[in-house]
Amino acid sequence: MILTVTLNPAYDMTYRMERFERGREHRVLSVEQRIGGKGINVTRVLNQLGKYSRATGFADHIFAAAAELELPVDFVHALPWVRRTVVISESGDGTATALWEPGARVGDPYAVDQLLVRVAGLLPDTGGMVVSGSLPGGVGDSVPAQLARTALAAGVPTVCDVDGRALRMAAEVPGVVLMPNRDELERLTGAPAATAEQVVSAVRPLLDRGVRAVIATRGADGMIAVTGSGAWSAALPEPVSGNPTGAGDAAAAAVIAALAADSEPDWPALLTDAVATSAAAVVIPLAGEIDRTLRDRLTPTVVVTALSDTARETAS
Repeated sequence: MILTVTLNPAYDMTYRMERFERGREHRVLSVEQRIGGKGINVTRVLNQLGKYSRATGFADHIFAAAAELELPVDFVHALPWVRRTVVISESGDGTATALWEPGARVGDPYAVDQLLVRVAGLLPDTGGMVVSGSLPGGVGDSVPAQLARTALAAGVPTVCDVDGRALRMAAEVPGVVLMPNRDELERLTGAPAATAEQVVSAVRPLLDRGVRAVIATRGADGMIAVTGSGAWSAALPEPVSGNPTGAGDAAAAAVIAALAADSEPDWPALLTDAVATSAAAVVIPLAGEIDRTLRDRLTPTVVVTALSDTARETAS
């Protein structure tokens, strides 16, 4: 089993229209709503890939009941209500505009302790864990790091896809795998990360402090993985267009699936699968789903390049 943790879930709403313009009334072509949140999207993709996954985290009773109709879940009922995220998807050119609500505040002072106990109880049957997404009010930035430490102490490989101070604290956990995008990586390291060389240089101090790997997601430019054994970039020859909202979650699903299957993964192969799976999510209007046929077709086209690590070579 692979466990995902979503601390700030959401009802994902997608409005489809021909074209969106500020200051105008619009006729919406269609509306779709589903339970969501980054970790829940990871669970969905994992189940599509044939990997059994269970979602946990915080929810209210209504959201948890809806989730149980679709997915294996085990939520702590600590939220008074669950937020919404809105994606406006334009059919004309594929542009997607996203609006994220902040979410409710967790008022129960014991909610985090309950979640830590819940996760600890699930770890003996868990092959990998993903902690992803934003934090609701009332939940400290240290919680993703606490969850990661608990899992890694039990020998469970763990991916953290968080931001801000939560990401900085997760980066202090030995053995964790981080999956920041460019902006998140630059905020974390205080260094530019526009080029592949800059990404490798920015990431190296994190690995020196104990991070197992950093997989930097770069949108249409693919991904870069930096580990103790090397660094690689991977990208498609031509990017696909569509809704990128769930692309990072699909990539996280591919990464944790590989880490759960092999304690010493083939990192270029892992990166190849992550890029293809991410692209297969972009073409689907709703986050949390992939086009498996497209994923299979794209995988052999992914271009992987070994990167030099100047700082590491100089130190050696």
